[in-house]
Parts: sequence; structure tokens; C-alpha cells
Amino acid sequence: MNIALIAHDKKKDEMVKMSIAYKEILKDHTLYATGTTGGRIVEATGLSVHRFKSGPLGGDQQIGAYVSDNKIDMIIFLRDPLTSQPHEPDISALLRLSDVYEIPLATNLGTAEMLLLGLDAGFLDWRPIAKKREIDPAADPLDDN
Repeated sequence: MNIALIAHDKKKDEMVKMSIAYKEILKDHTLYATGTTGGRIVEATGLSVHRFKSGPLGGDQQIGAYVSDNKIDMIIFLRDPLTSQPHEPDISALLRLSDVYEIPLATNLGTAEMLLLGLDAGFLDWRPIAKKREIDPAADPLDDN
């Protein structure tokens, strides 16, 4: 699965700790992140992470474009609800796109853990089926070929 990892400045330490704690789950997936967050994850875990620009420089919008192209299956966006963000419209647009395209989205550590544990347990297996149906609407969702 393709997982986007984003964290506001005051949440980057939490993202790094979460990435370390769930490294064994994350290593089996393709990871994408905004610039600084991705760099910190790579440094702390050694995981391979495709890094977009920093959020305020368009990274949130780049991830949003991937969402609209069905290239992201899950978003973990550890948001800081107590600090005003200069790029709030970009953040709102990304959250809206995750709803439009039915992408699982966690905005706090508790929900992120639930998504990662669910991913590990196979509860997100519907995403590849949804992708296949988008490519071929007549496809049998139970056919794994």
C-alpha cells in the first residue's frame, strides 16, 4: 500500500516515534512524506521514503494530487490543532480529498495506531479491490488476478 506521512512541526517527534514503533509494518509498504517529516523518518528508521516538498511549500498539495490520481491508500497526518498554520487552505484541501476519494486518514496518534494495526491485520485489503474496480469497472472484486 502507498502511505503518506505528514506531521506539523510540533508533531514531528510523535511521527518519528510512531515510525520507529511500527517500522516492521511500514517497511512492507511504499512511503511518501512531506519534506522535513520524511527526512526525519529516514534518519530515525532507515526506511525508504519518497519525499515531497515541505507542507508550506506545496508538499500537502503534491500528496493531494497523488490522492486524486488514486496513488495513495492511507494518510497519517499528525496535525497540531493548537497552532495556526499558514497553509491551512492546503491542509483543508487534502483532508477534503481524502474524504472524496475515501482514503483512510488519521489526524492523531491514536487513530494512526488503529490504521497501522488494521493494515497489519488485513483490514485494509479493500483498497486494492477499489483500485482494480476504478481501472476496470466490470472487474470481479473477488478475482485476485
